[in-house]
Amino acid sequence: MEQKTHLNIDNGLCGEVVEIEKGLAHVRLVTTELMAADHEGLVHGGFIFGAADFAAMCAVNEPNVVLAGSECRFLAPSRVGDIIDFEARVVESEGPKAVVEVSAASGDRPLFTARFKTVVTKAHVLNKR
Repeated sequence: MEQKTHLNIDNGLCGEVVEIEKGLAHVRLVTTELMAADHEGLVHGGFIFGAADFAAMCAVNEPNVVLAGSECRFLAPSRVGDIIDFEARVVESEGPKAVVEVSAASGDRPLFTARFKTVVTKAHVLNKR
């Protein structure tokens, strides 16, 4: 299936789409020095959240999908050099609204889980019409 949303995302910061199907997406993020929060190489959680958000949007895969809310848990720290796989699955869908569950792991080490609430708008969210 072709990716239809978030086409201008910087894949170096938010991950690369590995797989995309109806209601499902797999995104892989390779963490880099640009993501380090300190001299120890701790990856700032915003990059993890951003990649998870991107995976959720890809699972919905509509051009005008936007984030409406989220709940997340960081399960373990991530460090520069980690390869993180994000699995996103639509678990509820009603009209333009969907709930997407995302899990992230580096190898067999769970790092992050989240539920994202999404909405597909009729027009682009920045379009005032």
